[in-house]
Amino acid sequence: MSDGLWVKGGKQHKVARDYRARMGAGLATIFLLASCSTVVPPAGPQQPKPPTAPLPLTARDAGVFRAQSFDDLGISAPSANAALKAFITSCLALLSRTDTSGLTVQSDWSASCAAARSFTGSDARTFFRDQMTPVRIGDGKAFATGYYIPEIKGSRTRQPGYETPIYKLPPDLVPKDTAAARAEGIDLTPFGSSATGTKLRGRYVDGQYRPYYTRGEIVNGALANKGLELAWAADPVELFFLHVQGSGNLRLPDGSVMRIGYNGGNGQPYVGIGKLLKDRGALGPGQTSMQGIMDYLRADPARGAAVMDENPSYIFFRELAGGAVGAINTEVIGRVTVAADPKFIPLGAPVWLDLDRNEADGLWVAQDTGGAIKGANRVDTFWGAGEDARRIAGGMSGRGSGLILLPKPVAARLIAGR
Repeated sequence: MSDGLWVKGGKQHKVARDYRARMGAGLATIFLLASCSTVVPPAGPQQPKPPTAPLPLTARDAGVFRAQSFDDLGISAPSANAALKAFITSCLALLSRTDTSGLTVQSDWSASCAAARSFTGSDARTFFRDQMTPVRIGDGKAFATGYYIPEIKGSRTRQPGYETPIYKLPPDLVPKDTAAARAEGIDLTPFGSSATGTKLRGRYVDGQYRPYYTRGEIVNGALANKGLELAWAADPVELFFLHVQGSGNLRLPDGSVMRIGYNGGNGQPYVGIGKLLKDRGALGPGQTSMQGIMDYLRADPARGAAVMDENPSYIFFRELAGGAVGAINTEVIGRVTVAADPKFIPLGAPVWLDLDRNEADGLWVAQDTGGAIKGANRVDTFWGAGEDARRIAGGMSGRGSGLILLPKPVAARLIAGR
C-alpha cells in the first residue's frame, strides 16, 4: 500500500517525485513552440538512435566481478558475529530453495553451512574470511532504504487511556473470487474499483452481496460490542499508521509486548492520505514525512479523524507468536536482516554495505523481500522495533557500495566466467 511516503510490504519510504511539475513545464514549452508563426522545416532525416542495452534480469546477467578482500572491508567483530548467527538460521533456505539469481545451486552452500554450524570461535570474521569471497554484482552501486516494526501503546482490555479498538477478522466478512461473483450474477456495481481486482470482500445484506463496511463506518461503531476487539490502542493516529504497516507491537501497560499481524482487510480501496493532503496544499515543506502527517492529524483531532476516514481501507489483526518472520521463514533481526531482490542476491547470503549513511555500514544477511525492492544492489535494511528503529528506518536513503559474500569455490567459478 503505497502512499508516496514509505514502502515495504505495507511500509512506505519517502520517494516523492516532482514528475507532474516537470511534465507541466514540458507541455508549456510544446504549446509555446506550437504558437510561433515561423515554421521551421525539418533538418533532414533523423539518424536512428542506437539500441538501448536491455536491463539485466538476474545477477548472472549483470556480471560477477572480483572485489576487495574480506580484510579490506573493515567489518567489525560484532557485525560479523551477528551476521553469522543469521547466516546459520538461513542455511535451511540456502540448501533447499532454488536460487533465482543464477549465482548458486543448493549444494554450493553445503560446506559453508556445515562450517558455520561447527564454528566455535569468538570472532566470526575468521569464519567469513576462511569460507567466503566478496564479489561485486554489476557496478556495485548500492541503494538502501529502511523498514521497521512499529510499536504503539495498547492494552488487551479497554481501560482509561486505551479507547480505540483493534479488531479481529469479523465472521460476516465473506471473500469471493471476482470472476465467480460475476458468474453468480452478483451486481458488482457497488464495489466500484474493487471489482477490477481478482478478489472481493463483502457481506450479505438481506440476501444481497454488498461491499464490507468502510473504515469510517467501522470507526463509528459498525463492529462495536460484537466481541471482535482483539486489543485497544491508546492513540488512534498511531493505530492508523500501524494499519498502513500491516503488523506491529503493542506495548502493554505492564511493559510486556503483544505482537499483532495482518489477518485480512475490508476490501475497500486504499487512499493515501499523504498525497491527498499534499494535493490540497494542507502540508507545507518538510511536513510530508510520517511525523509531519501525524502532527497534522493530531493538531485538530476532529479534522484528523475525518481525514483518516477518507481512506476507506481497514485492516483486521490477529495475535502473533514469536518474532517477525521474513520471506525465507526465519525470524528477521534488527540491524542484521535486509530485504533484497532474489533475482540479484541469493536469499540467505551475506551482504556488505558501505553507504553515505554510516548506520547501515557493515555485514547483513538477505532474509526478506519487498515489492519495491527490485534490481541489483537494492536492499531494504531492517531496524527492529521502537522509536530509534522508526527514526532510522523512516529517514534511511543511503547510497554507496554493495557486495555479496559467496562460498570461495563459487566466487572463483563465477569470476572466471564459468
